[in-house]
Amino acid sequence: MPLNIAVQMDPMDKVKIAGDSSFAIIESGQKRGHKFWHYDVGELSHHEDGRLTARGHPVTVQRVDGDHYSFGDLGTLDLRDDIDVVLMRQDPPFDLSYITGTHLLERIQPDTLVVNDPASVRNAPEKLFVLDFAEFMPPTLITRSLKDIRAFQREHGQIVVKPLYGNAGSAVFFVGEDDKNLAALTEMFNDVWVEPFMVQAFLPDVSAGDKRIVLVDGEAAGGVNRLPKEGEIRSNFAVGGSGAQSELTPRELEICEALGPELKKRGLLFVGIDVIGGYLTEINVTSPTGIVSIDAFNGTDTSGMIWDAIEAKL
Repeated sequence: MPLNIAVQMDPMDKVKIAGDSSFAIIESGQKRGHKFWHYDVGELSHHEDGRLTARGHPVTVQRVDGDHYSFGDLGTLDLRDDIDVVLMRQDPPFDLSYITGTHLLERIQPDTLVVNDPASVRNAPEKLFVLDFAEFMPPTLITRSLKDIRAFQREHGQIVVKPLYGNAGSAVFFVGEDDKNLAALTEMFNDVWVEPFMVQAFLPDVSAGDKRIVLVDGEAAGGVNRLPKEGEIRSNFAVGGSGAQSELTPRELEICEALGPELKKRGLLFVGIDVIGGYLTEINVTSPTGIVSIDAFNGTDTSGMIWDAIEAKL
């Protein structure tokens, strides 16, 4: 039966349809007869009578560059009474605006299904939730202390430094064993961010790829190997990484099997994990990407799997 779907995401005119997961999900749902509305998180309003509304547009999509969407008239949606499913698909940063959106959307459940579950998204930031599965991680330190970083570097040699709430490879730094910039880099991180940051042992296997694996309702749907361009350690597509076909290894399947039950229990229906050389580095729950590349290389239909899971929950 057709569903009414509200998609909380960034502006439609900024979407790059060739690889955008949100666009692929909307396109797939549209083919099933579902109806879609687009709104920005800033349009949410909670009213004194308990209603949660959003100003948004009916939207239809088509796979035509430069003409990939059309809006109907702007209107006000009651997200509890008018909508069956809210897809929370805005990109990070995972800031107070993002967190406030999760608090507001949590109030319409269980009347409206929110994907991913907003409370679980709020409580599972990608670089902290992964600590629950430390047995699969590379050596990792979360700190603001230069003294602790120096001790970590002495033990592990080359390291990578990155913000806890960054995305798309932003502000990820490689620091060699004899790098003289570590103190200045630590000062910069502490000046820019009030929270601690992440330091990990550098994994040389990143040159062979950083694999994005997607799980749908706790089950592995497939993966794509993201290769860094020459002179880079970052393999994110957003910074020029390229994709390559890849089968899941026994170690990667072991990781997925360990994560799956917890993801399912938390209502984290669409999740992307990052694995380098058999080490789990991140669990992405806010606005995971990668399904277009996975499907292109593997001949799969991850968007269809996502809709199967959503429809089953309803």
